[in-house]
Amino acid sequence: MPICACKLFLRKTPVQIKEFGAVNKIDFSPVPPYNYAVTASSRIHIYGRYSQEPIKTFSRFKDSAYCATYRDDGNLLVAGSEEGSIRLFDISGKAPLRQFDGHTKAVHVVGFLSDKYRIFSGGDDYSSNLWDIPSATEIVSYSEHTDYVRCGCASKLNEDVFITGSYDHTVKLFDARTKSSVMTIDHGQPVESVLLFPSGGLLVSAGGRYVKVWDVLKGGQLLVSLKNHHKTVTCLCLNSSGQRLLSGSLDRHVKIYSTTSYKVVHSFNYATSILSLALSPEDETIVVGMTNGVLNVKHRKPEERKENSRKRQPTYRTYMKGRTYMPKQEDFCVSKPVKRVLRKYDKLLKSFQSSKALDAVLDPSIRLYTPEVTVAVMQELHRRGTLRSALAGRDEKQINLLLTFVARRVIEPRFTSVLVTVADMITDIYQPVVGQSAIVDRQFLKLQEAIGKEIDYQEDLLEVLGMMDTLFATFTKKKATYLEENKSNSLTEATEKNVNN
Repeated sequence: MPICACKLFLRKTPVQIKEFGAVNKIDFSPVPPYNYAVTASSRIHIYGRYSQEPIKTFSRFKDSAYCATYRDDGNLLVAGSEEGSIRLFDISGKAPLRQFDGHTKAVHVVGFLSDKYRIFSGGDDYSSNLWDIPSATEIVSYSEHTDYVRCGCASKLNEDVFITGSYDHTVKLFDARTKSSVMTIDHGQPVESVLLFPSGGLLVSAGGRYVKVWDVLKGGQLLVSLKNHHKTVTCLCLNSSGQRLLSGSLDRHVKIYSTTSYKVVHSFNYATSILSLALSPEDETIVVGMTNGVLNVKHRKPEERKENSRKRQPTYRTYMKGRTYMPKQEDFCVSKPVKRVLRKYDKLLKSFQSSKALDAVLDPSIRLYTPEVTVAVMQELHRRGTLRSALAGRDEKQINLLLTFVARRVIEPRFTSVLVTVADMITDIYQPVVGQSAIVDRQFLKLQEAIGKEIDYQEDLLEVLGMMDTLFATFTKKKATYLEENKSNSLTEATEKNVNN
């Protein structure tokens, strides 16, 4: 089933299991119940998916065991060893069914071809061999590598093809029907792990800090080189759908890549350096083996089952209930709070993105129909001290837009004080570029003309205001004189009447 990055967040608490030595290989059985084999020291332990103790142990090794791998049917297990022999085990038994001797040094990589009746191997004697299971004999031996052979895999589509990687920096593709390799790829670093996509067209190699993807159908052409680890990459793994590639490294990290973009979509961090990792066939469990002998097992939390039964929908009467209810005098009405939705420029101001906020209010829908909003944002930016930085760094089109707005609105009394400040800043900032753009120069001239006309209007208004003040002063003086004369006449008449009496 497809697995996405979010599903790789495994929720359950990881299980820690201590092995006898460094874990060099983990391999899941391809058939239920998906037990997994862990190779560490001189033992191979078989664990159940949720068991913390081994359910079976193979320990017939004199020295270290390597690379225990299941056959596709889950019935047989093959492993290499430090003494150079290869042993084949039946899962239901304990003693080896077959032993293959031919390598002169340690065998670090073994596996089954897809026909299930042949085994390939690679050892520290620089050789890559092919073995027949029924007769326990060597079919062919290839001695083309010039250093230790430490990794390999088999094609699931072609039963004669297998691949090996070596510390001589090369990856070789072998066909059992030929006497030599059919393809050689130079990885550029000692190769620690190789992986073939289920389609057989893409090959992944890991070595040094690099994970590289090659197109086998194009003769080994390099498609992508990934360098996301800080130390040597030691192991690779694919999920069941082939949509996610996992890599483990000595830097204690497991990186998860999307196989469509080859970008890291998730990462796990562990306590010590990683030597091996495996993902269960259903992508439910990830097991990581480390240099200190600790086995880390993580399980994904099972998803809750959705109820199949449909919930009964409320009736129309339920929706309409209470619509016509009128509150009584003694009722206490609680109003539903209205969620305040911020405009785009408010959000940008809230996040201190001054230049983008200014761009937002210069949009025609705001600049033409609600210029007071544009001017208010400019005033707020000036209050914050970020207006100059918001005006700076603009191209010819944006400067033209700003100057057009300022020249058109600066004559409005409610905007004049703010836009004069804006005009001064624009002039100071873009004075060095005057003369380089005819459009900007034309707008500067229009601004100058608009301000000049406004100054003339102001001067004329001041003259008119002076005349009006003079007239008002004259009218006030004449009225006061008339009132004084009337008052004096009234006093004179009153005096005369008193004298006559």
